[in-house]
Amino acid sequence: MRESFTTAAVVGAGTIGLSWAALFAGHGLTVRVTDPRPDLAEAVEARLASAAPQLAACGLDVRGLADRVGLAADVTEAVRDADVVQENGPEDVGFKRELFAALAREAPAHALLLSSSSAIPATAFTGELDDASRVLIGHPFNPPHLVPLVEVVPGVRTGEEAVTRAVEFYRSVGRIPVVERKEIPGFVGNRLQNALSREALYLVEQGVISPADLDTVVMNSLGLRWSTVGPFLGAHLGGGPGGYRHMAEHIGPSMRRMWDGLGTPEQGPEQTEALIGAVEHAYGDRTYAELTEERDRRQIAVLSALHPHITKENPR
Repeated sequence: MRESFTTAAVVGAGTIGLSWAALFAGHGLTVRVTDPRPDLAEAVEARLASAAPQLAACGLDVRGLADRVGLAADVTEAVRDADVVQENGPEDVGFKRELFAALAREAPAHALLLSSSSAIPATAFTGELDDASRVLIGHPFNPPHLVPLVEVVPGVRTGEEAVTRAVEFYRSVGRIPVVERKEIPGFVGNRLQNALSREALYLVEQGVISPADLDTVVMNSLGLRWSTVGPFLGAHLGGGPGGYRHMAEHIGPSMRRMWDGLGTPEQGPEQTEALIGAVEHAYGDRTYAELTEERDRRQIAVLSALHPHITKENPR
């Protein structure tokens, strides 16, 4: 039987937290948001306004969206009646250790305690908790109200029931959760992203290509392919009728020889400044709002083709 999740607390209202709040409200949950930022009300209002048409394009009924989101003065108020807590604080072990001690103390005993941590595993900040069985990572990709993947990563003390419930929760709000059974800094998505980013930095640093042209290469080849098949299936198909075996045995050796030539960017002050200048030259003629609107519009178009089933399953 599907578990009922009705109330969510969003702790931390930066880019990720605000996006989570919009997604949860779009799926009918009552949401409480807390953050010490002085412009919290304005930030929530703006994010809900910009996300509403995007959520509607994904098939959600956004009538009354803002009515389902309230502000909480502090963590205690935010989590008081929560079924799920989604933390979106700084990437700092000490901060998360103190915050999750408070969450474990103040949230109802049944509430899932989830962290959007991008790189820090749950075990790193739960060692001093009396009970860490309901704490785990639920790492999204920006913006989580559109990008469906969530990396669900239990810590060494996370209970299996919490893992099952986290998967169920993220599915209930239209996400695609993947459970990763071994903790590793950065998890899977960011490690893959950083591997590509490192080589991208190196190629630009060496004058092989400009940032804008490198983006064009990825968007019109690897990005297009990976959005539909992923690297392993892409390689399997790249081997023709012989599949991955043919790729590994006949093309693999030459590709592996390339590994020795992959670069490590210097990224000293001079190189960093040069790269910043090149990226600003490529994209600085448009505002952040304009660039994100274009990104999100394109992502919605891709989602509508890849995942037409990601719609509101349980109208409230």
